[in-house]
Amino acid sequence: MDASVIDLNQKIDALTTQVAYLTEQAQAAERQRQERAELVHDITPLANQAFSIAVEQLEEVQEYIDLGDLLRLAKRLMRNGRNLEKMLDQLESLTDLLQTVGPLADDAFGKAVDILAGLEAKGYFTFTRGGARLMNQVVTSLNEAELNQLAENIPSLVSLVKQATQFEVLGVANRTFSAVSTELSKPVEASYMSLLRQLRDPSTRRGLAITLRILQVIGTQAESQEKSG
Repeated sequence: MDASVIDLNQKIDALTTQVAYLTEQAQAAERQRQERAELVHDITPLANQAFSIAVEQLEEVQEYIDLGDLLRLAKRLMRNGRNLEKMLDQLESLTDLLQTVGPLADDAFGKAVDILAGLEAKGYFTFTRGGARLMNQVVTSLNEAELNQLAENIPSLVSLVKQATQFEVLGVANRTFSAVSTELSKPVEASYMSLLRQLRDPSTRRGLAITLRILQVIGTQAESQEKSG
């Protein structure tokens, strides 16, 4: 075959390839144009509806809004774009923190509820309410002078409570009250002979001596109080 014919065939093949490529590009462009036209056709009613709604809403607030205010707001938003971005970053960090701490907080809350329920079952809250009522009655029944006097005597009362709560004192008081309760349930002989027989008992004489000593201490304190007064 002649070389010129071969060369002509190659050029025709190249031209055919280029024409096919251009045709494909034209078809793709036409498809894109049609897609854009369809999109515009679909969006246009929505845009018109959104525009109508925006116009209606703006008509309701047009007396409160000035174009200058909107421009200043837009400028301020643009100037504070970085600050807004930082604020959004902090908000996202806070959200992540809440998601992390949430289960721990729920667990702690559940334990707190269990502890409070246990205290309620043991009567702590009932005791607290009773103590509050008692304190209210004490405060309302005392005037200012009496409250000041009570405050001055607090150290003495604390010392008395400390002494009364000692193990030996509590033991003696407990045994004494128990024995007194038992004796009160028994019949009592009040004849002189019975009293004389009881006075011969060493325990009775010791109790009587202790009672007289206590009465002596009380009398001494009363006498000192009268002299100081």
